[in-house]
Amino acid sequence: MDKKFKRTLVTSALPYANGPVHIGHLAGVYVPADIYVRYLRMRGEDVLYVCGSDEHGVPITIKARQQGCTPQDIVDKYHKIIKDSFSGLGINFDIYGRTSSKVHEKNASEFFRKLYDEGKFITRESEQYYDPEAKTFLADRYIVGTCPKCGAEGAYGDQCEKCGSTLSPEELINPKSKLSGAEPVKKKTSHWYLPLDQYEKWLSVWILEDHKEWRSNVYGQCKSWIDGGLQPRAVSRDLDWGVPVPVEGAEGKVLYVWFDAPIGYISNTQELLPESWDKWWKSGDTKLVHFIGKDNIVFHCIVFPSMLKAYGDGYILPDNVPANEFLNLEGDKISTSRNWAVWAHEFLTEFPGKQDVMRYVLTANAPETKDNDFSWKDFQARNNSELVAIFGNFVNRAVVLTHKYFGGKVPACGNLLDIDRETLAEIPALRASLERNIEGYHFREALKDAMSIARVGNKYISDTEPWKVAKTDLEHTGTILNVCLQICADLAIAFEPFTPFAAEKLRNMLGVGINAGVDHRKGEQETVNTYRPGEGAALHTVSSADCLPSCGVCLDWSRLGDTDLLPAGHQLNQPELLFAKIEDEAINAQLARLDAIRAEREAAAKAEAAKVVAPQKAECTFEDFEKMDIRTATVLEAERVPKTDKLLKLTIDTGIDKRTIVSGIAEFYSPEDMVGKQICILANLAPRKIRGIESKGMILMARQGDGKMRFITPAEVLLNGAEIG
Repeated sequence: MDKKFKRTLVTSALPYANGPVHIGHLAGVYVPADIYVRYLRMRGEDVLYVCGSDEHGVPITIKARQQGCTPQDIVDKYHKIIKDSFSGLGINFDIYGRTSSKVHEKNASEFFRKLYDEGKFITRESEQYYDPEAKTFLADRYIVGTCPKCGAEGAYGDQCEKCGSTLSPEELINPKSKLSGAEPVKKKTSHWYLPLDQYEKWLSVWILEDHKEWRSNVYGQCKSWIDGGLQPRAVSRDLDWGVPVPVEGAEGKVLYVWFDAPIGYISNTQELLPESWDKWWKSGDTKLVHFIGKDNIVFHCIVFPSMLKAYGDGYILPDNVPANEFLNLEGDKISTSRNWAVWAHEFLTEFPGKQDVMRYVLTANAPETKDNDFSWKDFQARNNSELVAIFGNFVNRAVVLTHKYFGGKVPACGNLLDIDRETLAEIPALRASLERNIEGYHFREALKDAMSIARVGNKYISDTEPWKVAKTDLEHTGTILNVCLQICADLAIAFEPFTPFAAEKLRNMLGVGINAGVDHRKGEQETVNTYRPGEGAALHTVSSADCLPSCGVCLDWSRLGDTDLLPAGHQLNQPELLFAKIEDEAINAQLARLDAIRAEREAAAKAEAAKVVAPQKAECTFEDFEKMDIRTATVLEAERVPKTDKLLKLTIDTGIDKRTIVSGIAEFYSPEDMVGKQICILANLAPRKIRGIESKGMILMARQGDGKMRFITPAEVLLNGAEIG
């Protein structure tokens, strides 16, 4: 869409406050949103960044029951952990609110009540699962059983976490209540529904015709939902935790979390700006952008817009919904229930000072068009070979050499050679590409553009070799270092959205400030919205004096690519390393932790599989059984069958004869284990050749659900050939 807006409202999906956030959340939603917001702020644009904890819904109550506490205890604990994690990673919201707040309860209640009073809902009676022992209706997540698709135990009533299949409670085999273990029963209940089918034609035009520029995964999922025919969706639930349904006869019912949560964006804005919130939500001059994961596409593109359309009153709709796919961890799906994740709060503790590295790697591997993978080896390699060896190395050489030859003052730019001019000319082109990619929500490509500026600088300083030129031509050395320092200042601007901590450190080294729209050298004193390093909120209104008053230099996005960002004579501060190498020891510790989790998971899976009993085979008659000649026998000799992993060749004494049997038991027994053992065999099984060896008979084995096999042997030694039956 080409429309020009006066301001931009950015929201990030509200994370569930039933656990910490992990790298999948960060890569999918919060890092790209923060990059976009930081870019807008650096351009001096009016932007508001809103998020908060989603503190209602079934996962909260499940966690509370598991830990023997109240839902409020759970949300209080995880709200703080999540909020601190975001802050630690430099993700700076203008407000990070809570859906358990009084402001939100009032707002969500009034939203429901208006639609209710205007007849925008329909009422339906349906049968839902009920726990007769706990005496409560059960949400889908409170029902567990065997997955009908893969046979895994512990599948939820809405999804199997092992195979990822979407389920309904009716599909589960042997469903049980998570509350009491009782078998749930069906019981009638009434709920209010938002008739999405009534908004289908409008959504078809608004999305499928007016927003073809949306990402293909977003557009495609919306089209699939619309083409499949939208159905009414319940807006209330039988639950004791959430915003109570504000009508008579709704005791024991709360607003469904999908209806409740997106209203939280509005509530949080109202909490921050009680007098001017509607400017952000009801003005056609405001651009609304939702950053979400692909599992939230339907709610932000179909459900929430339908709610706003039903409500009316001038609410704006999203201009774009840049949803990402999922991030995997070491080739396996991230799973909170299996602890297969890199948790943000633990990372900040275990890798202090490496926030920018994680931001960089998650952006470089952003799952923008398809699921992508995070690996610790790649994390280490990108830090060491890109951030340290390219970006950090260039800056360090430029600043150190300036201190060595010019006392830390920016040298004058003399006559430029072709290599100098060609190098400087590359930056504006990279800036243009960087801007296109960020504004088009292609953050992975935008990061490549920013790193390309560092690559340009690194190549330039290596090709010009100022340390050699200084031996014969100090004046041209100054020109080379002037060019290098201008590129360093470019990097301080270009990397601010991606690696804000390193960008701030670089600005400190260069002795410059950052201020959107104000240039000290022109003596401007106008009041502007500014971004303050370390704080990040855009709602500071200051004059140019608020920037570093001693520097005489301000950096803002509009000056990226200028050749005079740092004036001659400007004093630099002492150099310091932007990034430090990550050693194998730190990475190996993370891999060992994941290996231990995987081993524990596999052991638990095998233990569960061992409990699975194969179904009984088809009925047979006594006459059928009488045909089987089962006898005792003793193993005389045993050897492996060449070029096989599972086969043993056994010579046995059946009491009738000595014969050969080939058996696939080598993964459970060695030849030495078998010699001298008394076993049971099916003696009259027709012979057949296995790997060229005639096998006469079959050993009787017992097999568990996990594949473990053991041979059947008499409780006491019998004569060979004793009949069993």
